[in-house]
Amino acid sequence: NVSPALKWSGAPAGTKSFVVTTYDPDAPTGSGFWHWVVYNIPASTTSLPAGAGDPKSGALPAGATQGNTDLAQPGYLGPCPPAGDKPHRYIFTVYALKTAKLEVPANATAAMVGFNVHANQLGKATLTAKYGR
Repeated sequence: NVSPALKWSGAPAGTKSFVVTTYDPDAPTGSGFWHWVVYNIPASTTSLPAGAGDPKSGALPAGATQGNTDLAQPGYLGPCPPAGDKPHRYIFTVYALKTAKLEVPANATAAMVGFNVHANQLGKATLTAKYGR
């Protein structure tokens, strides 16, 4: 459950904040599984250190907020596909937004953050990792 270090560059002109998500579309839920949701990341930020997803670490930039994962708690949940299942895809996405702050409740769900992201998105970049056991 240690979030990886992430680094990005080349944000679109007009970027005022970022959102980072991690999603497993292969989870056996019928709707995938959200492993991480971080929003209101300042536009001056271009990286997150390893472990930033631990709510107790204090490693997120000032103003950034972690929404609830699909376990109804904030923070990063590492990959954990069922033993013997095919490797799962873990999609890390950084969204550049045209707003400095998403007006969502504390510990908002990934769906609520996503709705607001899509209404304010200027661009995005994704990295897909696979993990199986």
